[in-house]
Amino acid sequence: MDPIRIVLINIHGLIKSSGLEIGRDADNGGQTRYVYELAEYLSRHPEVKQVHLFTRLIDDPKLDPSYSLPVEIINDKLDIRRIPFAGKKYRMKEELWDHLDEFVGNSIKYLKENDIIPNWIHSHYGDAGYAACELSTLLKLPFAHTGHSLGIAKKNKVRALGLTDEEGERKFKFSKRLRAENRTIEASSFIITSTTQEIETYKLYDSFKQGNFKTLAPGVDTEKFTPYYQTNLPGEDVEAEIQRKYWVGEYIEKFLSQPHKPCILALSRPDRRKNLHTLIDVFGKDKELQSLANLVIFAGIRKDIEKMAENEREVLVQILLQMDKYDLYGRLAIPKKHDVENEVATIYRYCAEKRGVFANLTLHENFGLTLIESASCGLPVVSTKNGGPSEIIPKCKNGILVDPLNFTEIKNAIIKIMTDEQLWRDYSDSGILNTQKYYSWERHVNQYMQWVEIALQTFDKIRDGMPTDVRMKNAKKLLVSDIDGTMISDELDDPGLKDLREVLDNRGNEFALAYASGRSVRLVREVILSHRLPRPDFLICAVGSQIYYRRGDEYFIDKGWSRYLDRNWKRDEIKKRLDHLQFLELQEAEGQNPHKISYYLKDKIWKPDQVDTILGKFRNQVSVIMSHDRFLDILPRRASKGKALRYICKKWSIPYSKLYTAGDSGNDHDMLEGSGNAIIVGNSAPELDHLKPAKNLYRAESFAAAGVLEGLKHFGAVD
Repeated sequence: MDPIRIVLINIHGLIKSSGLEIGRDADNGGQTRYVYELAEYLSRHPEVKQVHLFTRLIDDPKLDPSYSLPVEIINDKLDIRRIPFAGKKYRMKEELWDHLDEFVGNSIKYLKENDIIPNWIHSHYGDAGYAACELSTLLKLPFAHTGHSLGIAKKNKVRALGLTDEEGERKFKFSKRLRAENRTIEASSFIITSTTQEIETYKLYDSFKQGNFKTLAPGVDTEKFTPYYQTNLPGEDVEAEIQRKYWVGEYIEKFLSQPHKPCILALSRPDRRKNLHTLIDVFGKDKELQSLANLVIFAGIRKDIEKMAENEREVLVQILLQMDKYDLYGRLAIPKKHDVENEVATIYRYCAEKRGVFANLTLHENFGLTLIESASCGLPVVSTKNGGPSEIIPKCKNGILVDPLNFTEIKNAIIKIMTDEQLWRDYSDSGILNTQKYYSWERHVNQYMQWVEIALQTFDKIRDGMPTDVRMKNAKKLLVSDIDGTMISDELDDPGLKDLREVLDNRGNEFALAYASGRSVRLVREVILSHRLPRPDFLICAVGSQIYYRRGDEYFIDKGWSRYLDRNWKRDEIKKRLDHLQFLELQEAEGQNPHKISYYLKDKIWKPDQVDTILGKFRNQVSVIMSHDRFLDILPRRASKGKALRYICKKWSIPYSKLYTAGDSGNDHDMLEGSGNAIIVGNSAPELDHLKPAKNLYRAESFAAAGVLEGLKHFGAVD
């Protein structure tokens, strides 16, 4: 396999090359570190040409300015590319679902402008899965997906907590998320799960049987998470580690009256599901544990508890109340912050040196990245038996599995490890060796690339079997033509169409073709077949209110354009007002769509003043388009053939100087006037008489298709 270009998509959260803010909030957990480290190790693989990590550009004065850098170079084969969308301020992931089509459109534009069309995409979490599905369809690229967490599981959890479906939908956008996850399962080349248990959750999805699931545990950076007794860290000044160890000791020991004791360590986000309160209850109620060890809890990063998110604030307040309840002053350390990127490994090593134990009592852990990190440093664990740990601990042989709600099991397991020196050493040594054996990033990436190679070969066969490809990702010039009266005339066997068809059927991969029509997509497809028109790459239908791309014999709508038109468009209210006008007759259902209301003029009577009056406050929110003195179309102000065309050119980075449009009537007006090179065919309607010939506007003498070809030759677009 030739070296490939990979795009990893991680839309939400905060990701940068140094100082990852793990634990800052619910969107900045293990997923962020996983994606960054995957990108880093992929960039080291010999079969990878380049890795681009796509995320959201954020320019928020409350955050590090690194997040506003459009491009951040990590090494010669890895960079972070930040795509602007959904404004500049930092937003939680639930707020981004309504803006994902903007991300897709801006990503396509970015890829084309920078000439970095990838061979492979890998999406992370449901929002990126949605984007990958769209990019895969539009650019005809294969992709893999890692869910990290699943909407269907979260929906069941919030129901169990008493939230109604309406409350859950409003807060978490479950309907959008579940649709995206179902589609991702179907469309991806494969889904990566961290454990075999995770596949059981995927079985709850309707699309499960269409999915291709592969289990591959996350890797651990064994160059960073080194054994506690190793002092010469790879590629680093020993003094730096000594300095970190000093500051970690300062964070912890200022809370403790007897800092020499071993540590029971917990490290997680301040989330109720992490079950930190149970660990404190176990410690607070047992004097033997208190005599043996101190309890150290790193619960995220905080400056002011009062300014934290409500659910996180509740967890921290409960920890403080429990500290007071059990009088754990001097026995419980709860540092406010730590350098996630550089100090987490030092924290594990610090606790291992003191012969401590790492405790993870999460109610259900999808995987358990902290377990393999602590194992790699030689710190034994007491872990929940629910989820991924039940697969990790038997492999690593580095600790004891417990019921996370069983006080006796938890207490006994911690005491057993801390009071048996030989058992502690066995668990410590086994964790170090088996982490390197089963959970290194090198092993992960090597297996991953084997699957990618197979998936690419399979996808190539699928692509080769398709009648045509989507030209848009290669397009450097574009012809957009109206159909009725422009591409076709009353003469069915038009010699001009025959000549134009021959030219367009043999156009290169960099010359895209589209039809712009007032017809619906169904009627446009029918006329393409009946008149044997050259096959287009996309369609602008219903007077610019819909855009469709073609893949083979199928057409799919541009969701970004549809969402763009939704703003300030009150279709039902506008129609209700216009229906009162007696000189208008509503066209058949075929002529209507969510962003278009179409009428006939009775007896060709046109009263624009009455239309303006009855539209009232909505007049400035709509476009009123009259054509052939008989057809009236009411569209969102943002919609028209020309505006749809400008959207396409921007999205696919096609310069206006290489845009050619052809039309014959009033509903082609803004398409022709806003074009780089406009062709008005010889049989045009009087509605276009006011458009005079100019450098970028050519009036053909020939009618219909012959006029289009005449104009293309005039502008030098074809020979």
